[in-house]
Amino acid sequence: MAGRRVGYRGGVSVIKPAGEQSLGQELGIALRRLALPVLLIGGVVVLLGWLFTRVLDNSDLAEADSWVDRELVQSRTATGNDLTHYGSLLGETPTIIGLTALAAIAFRVAFRRWRESVLLVLCVSGQALIFMVTQMLIDRQRPPVPRLDDSPPTSSFPSGHTAAATACYLGIAIVLAWHTRHVWLKWLLVVLGVLLPLTVAFCRLYRGMHYPTDTTTSFLLGLSLLAVGTRLLPLSTAAVRAPALARRR
Repeated sequence: MAGRRVGYRGGVSVIKPAGEQSLGQELGIALRRLALPVLLIGGVVVLLGWLFTRVLDNSDLAEADSWVDRELVQSRTATGNDLTHYGSLLGETPTIIGLTALAAIAFRVAFRRWRESVLLVLCVSGQALIFMVTQMLIDRQRPPVPRLDDSPPTSSFPSGHTAAATACYLGIAIVLAWHTRHVWLKWLLVVLGVLLPLTVAFCRLYRGMHYPTDTTTSFLLGLSLLAVGTRLLPLSTAAVRAPALARRR
């Protein structure tokens, strides 16, 4: 058997694979498999930033970008200002780091292996790395509208809040959905995992901190990393155990 399922706890499967790999082994596998894809995804993000700031900066797309921000400014209310403040906090760096750490620990304890924790941490870390590199290469000014937050000394492109929220919240949702036997709960988790980063993206637009192309690119960045991560680091027990079997043979 590739592993044994030791039961359900509140509708969540608990898997204890035979020949479980150590944290070091899981990290080694993950880094070998994900290094090139992360590099390619990062290259695409930088190219998009160059396209938006150098090629399409005077195009209809740029005008539509600014129009959305101006319209949101016109629709601001005191209640909206307060709600979007708290919505933005969902994508703040301390929030994401804390939730990622807690989820990684919880995954290790609940599922008795490192694969889920490594997948989540590396996807969140990958988007942070791509964000930092892109910030050094792409200099995009914040939207020319009144901003509700202090402007950090970083480029408007991409949205770090949106990318981090996508990798973190959707990553947690995907892991929990995979381990859940109830179809309705799987869908609920995935929907929530998508809605949370979209909420963060809207809050950042509402508060005048980003253009729509910034947040859209960032959402796709987080989504791409999770898609590649779950493909190359599958959560199925057989896939996790295969490298250990190969070494013994």
